[in-house]
Amino acid sequence: MRKLLVVTVVGILAALVGERVVRLRQAFLISREIEQMEPANCQIIKGIEGGSEDIEILPSGLAFISSGLKYPGLVSPVKLGEMLLMDLNEEDPKPVTLRISGGFDLDSFHPHGISLYKDAKDDALYVFVVNHPKISTTVEIFKFQEDEKALLHLKTVEHELLHSVNDVVAVGLDSFYATNDHYCLNDIGRALESLLGLGWGNVVHYSPKEVKEVAAGFHFANGISMSHDNKYVFVVDLFAHSISVFEKHANWSLSPVKVLQLDTLMDNLCVDHKTGDIWSGCHIDAWKLFYFDPEYPPGSEVIRVQNILSENPIVTRVYSNNGSVLQGSSVACVHDGRLIVGTVLHKALYCDLD
Repeated sequence: MRKLLVVTVVGILAALVGERVVRLRQAFLISREIEQMEPANCQIIKGIEGGSEDIEILPSGLAFISSGLKYPGLVSPVKLGEMLLMDLNEEDPKPVTLRISGGFDLDSFHPHGISLYKDAKDDALYVFVVNHPKISTTVEIFKFQEDEKALLHLKTVEHELLHSVNDVVAVGLDSFYATNDHYCLNDIGRALESLLGLGWGNVVHYSPKEVKEVAAGFHFANGISMSHDNKYVFVVDLFAHSISVFEKHANWSLSPVKVLQLDTLMDNLCVDHKTGDIWSGCHIDAWKLFYFDPEYPPGSEVIRVQNILSENPIVTRVYSNNGSVLQGSSVACVHDGRLIVGTVLHKALYCDLD
C-alpha cells in the first residue's frame, strides 16, 4: 500500500512538473518561427557595444540610453555601466557618454530601466535610473546638465518593497512607479518562480512620505510607462505576453482598465509624444537570452500598438530579426519618423521610417 502511495505521489508530481515545463516553454516562446522584417533604412549605431537596455526620448529629440547592464543570469557586458545621449535632430546622430558627477560610485553602476521627469517650476530635467550595484536594486536620481553633457547625482533610493526593480516611470521630483520582476533574488529561486508560475511581480509607488504596492499578480512585471496626459499607466507582464492598462488616481493608486494579449515577449515601453502609440522592443525567444549561445543568438522584434484604449487596438510588427543583425531587443522608441531599437547586451539599431 505504501509503495502504491509513493508511486502515485511521484506520478502526480511528475505530471505537475511536466505541465509546468510546457507552460514555461510557452512563456519563453521557445519554438516560435521568425519571419525576417526590416525597414529599408536601418543601420547599427556605432559606439554602442555594451547594450542599450532602455531608451527615453524627450519631445525635443534628445535620447537618453542606459548601457552596460550587469544582471543576474545574463552574460556580463564588456564595458562598465554608462548613460549615453543622442541628439536625433542631427543628420547623423552619434552617442555621447554623459559625465556623472556628485560623488557617484561608477564602478557599481549597472543601469537598467530609465525615466525622465521635467520639473515645471525650474524647467530642470531629472533622470531616474534603475541600478543593480549588488544583489539588490536601487533607483538613482540625477539632474541633467545639458551644457556640460553631464548628470549630477542627487539621490539613491532603496526600500524593502523595491526588492527587484526592473523599470520605473517618474511622476515627481522624487516620486515614481516601479515594477518588481521577481520576488526571489537568487537564480534558483527565480527559476522556481518561473517553473511554478508564481505571480509575485508587482508595481510599487514610491515617495518619501509613503511606499505602497499599487498592482500585483504579474508573472514578470517588466516595462512600465505612462500616457502623456498622465491618466493611464501601462505595465508589461513579460511571461504573460501582455500589456496591462491602469487608470492613475490622485492618491497614486491604480485601478485596472484592460489587458492586451500579444504573441511576443515585450520588454520596455515607449510612448510616442505625438501620436500616443506604444512601441516596444521584444524578445522572440527569451530562453536564448538567458542561456546565451553565440551560435544561436536571441532574435529581436519591434511592435507598435495604436489606440490601446479602444476596443480594437491595432498591433503592427515593424521589425523582426533572427539575431544575425540585432540580438535581444529590449526597447524601441520613435521621434519624427526615426526609430531607435536597443538591446539588453548587444548593439543598437537606428532606422529612418520615412
